[in-house]
Amino acid sequence: MKKYNWGIIGLGEIAHQFASGFEQEQSQLTAVASRTKDKAQAFAEAYNIPTFYGSYEALLADETIDIIYIAVPNKQHHSHIMQALNAGKHVLCEKAITMNSAELIEAMALAEEKQLILAEAMTIFNMPLYNELRHIIDTGKFGKLKMIQAPFGSYKEPDPKNRFFNPDLAGGALLDIGTYAVSFARWFLTEQPSVKASVMEPFSTGVDEQSVTILQNEKNEMAAVTLSFQSKAPKVGIVSFENAYITITDYPRADQAHVYFNDGTTETVISGSTDQALNYEIQTMIDVIDGRTTNRSLFMTRDVIDLLDQMQQEWKK
Repeated sequence: MKKYNWGIIGLGEIAHQFASGFEQEQSQLTAVASRTKDKAQAFAEAYNIPTFYGSYEALLADETIDIIYIAVPNKQHHSHIMQALNAGKHVLCEKAITMNSAELIEAMALAEEKQLILAEAMTIFNMPLYNELRHIIDTGKFGKLKMIQAPFGSYKEPDPKNRFFNPDLAGGALLDIGTYAVSFARWFLTEQPSVKASVMEPFSTGVDEQSVTILQNEKNEMAAVTLSFQSKAPKVGIVSFENAYITITDYPRADQAHVYFNDGTTETVISGSTDQALNYEIQTMIDVIDGRTTNRSLFMTRDVIDLLDQMQQEWKK
């Protein structure tokens, strides 16, 4: 069984989480890269990674690296994805995978041309709980899907210079936390919806500070997505069916869900572990590369990015 060598591009907070929890039988963290060699060296030493580079190009030129994990700011994702694919590397990229659908379509075409795997590091598409819930839903136990609520509120210090509010760094709630909420909704919807209405309130820099969006598909399944960077809200997703509703607390990395049936009975579904969220992404990537599963999540990601595009178009009207 082949053992895969991973390299990391971008050494921010999420990269630290990725490296600190990395635990795989079929993979190993081999190299990291930053724009400064000192930062790369400090990161490598902190996580016992054998090789470090002071440029991204040097890492991509390393022929021993099989997979690149991209954790740079959102606006830089597309260019680094394209460079990595052109260097012959499989790519796992942090969310939001690209700024828009056009960028993603271009990246998907290149991955197909190079016969490489491209995927987004979206926890919701990899947590075992969501696969378990899908199996139960498919039995018809809950009846038809009717309504989804996907709130995500997070208070960020209102500093125009930080990445959350800086338009030059693709700031705004949509591309940061909105990807989770829309991905949650899309996972449960039985087919792709469209944006029926979306209202946004901007921050002083022009990026989206908060928004409310209604999604609906041709089966009349609906979802409400509410986002805020200036008010906290519990990340509790609600999925309502004819016969029951499901609540999922802290849904981005959830490992349990509670089911409430119309007759008053309840049920708890437990699967996976929140602590292993990033390892599930890594394992899925390996399973896809080795052909043990299909790259289904990429097409979910494509749907999500399309919806983010639609939301932003609504805001321009």
